[in-house]
Amino acid sequence: MRFAHIAGSDNDVPVLALVVDGRAHPLDSLVDDAPSQLGELIDRGEAELARIAAAPVDADSPSAVPLDRARLASAVLRPPQVIAVGLNYTAHSSELNLATDAAPTLFSLWPNSLSGHDATTSWPASLTSQVDYEAELGVIIGTAAKDVTEAEALDHVFGYTVVNDITARDIQYSEAQWSRCKSFDGFTPTGPVVVTADEIPDPQALRIRTVLDGDVMQDAGTDLMVRGVATLVARLSRSTTLLPGTLISTGSPGGAGYSRDPQVFLTDGATVTVSIDAIGELTTHCRVLGDASDEDAPGTTHA
Repeated sequence: MRFAHIAGSDNDVPVLALVVDGRAHPLDSLVDDAPSQLGELIDRGEAELARIAAAPVDADSPSAVPLDRARLASAVLRPPQVIAVGLNYTAHSSELNLATDAAPTLFSLWPNSLSGHDATTSWPASLTSQVDYEAELGVIIGTAAKDVTEAEALDHVFGYTVVNDITARDIQYSEAQWSRCKSFDGFTPTGPVVVTADEIPDPQALRIRTVLDGDVMQDAGTDLMVRGVATLVARLSRSTTLLPGTLISTGSPGGAGYSRDPQVFLTDGATVTVSIDAIGELTTHCRVLGDASDEDAPGTTHA
């Protein structure tokens, strides 16, 4: 199954919808007492998922919206944690001149950074001039995982989504931690949908790509991860309980703009699309506010 958060206008609170054949059906049009967000659906467990799967879907329902015309919020809303994994593809760590450590490189992404497909993400020129893209596979935890084995790990995954881990490289290389440089408003687009785990039996058999203004910048397979999804979930669960709804962004392959000669960064008016087989395409429009001398330029995002 596929789920998305849709809203009718800028003032509407996003609601959870089931996506069938390219049309988004709000869950409250399919079942009584429907969960309004993905986290609520996950918390209700397998019985709720089965109830929704059994609901009749009318392709001609007036409440259904073509997904390509819907206004989409982040595929995950209010997750208990967003855990990002750095340097999880050898080509990416090499191009950034950073070592792939014996243990995963981990950091948190702040919730204000979440945004949806086809949103505009903006940042002030006074803060950064080196904004980069990073296509990543997002993993959503379905049931709490603590001290699980690699063989058990994928049983705790609810589903998968596409993530663009947008990064201010100049800030990344000037600070000891990576959370701020990746957590500007709108710097973590996700979506367009969450695909349940039963539709992706092997998360290490997917193609992941980035296209910037029509040019292919990243094109690789998730089999190139240093640590696969099962390994990451198992390793993370040793030190912390992974709560239902947690989003894990699993790292980016080679091809980052920072490493290119000449370097390529996201600019005012740029459009970047990251895609993953079996999930979909996630597009972000870029807007640079003010100029480098404007110290008070605000940053905004529309999801």
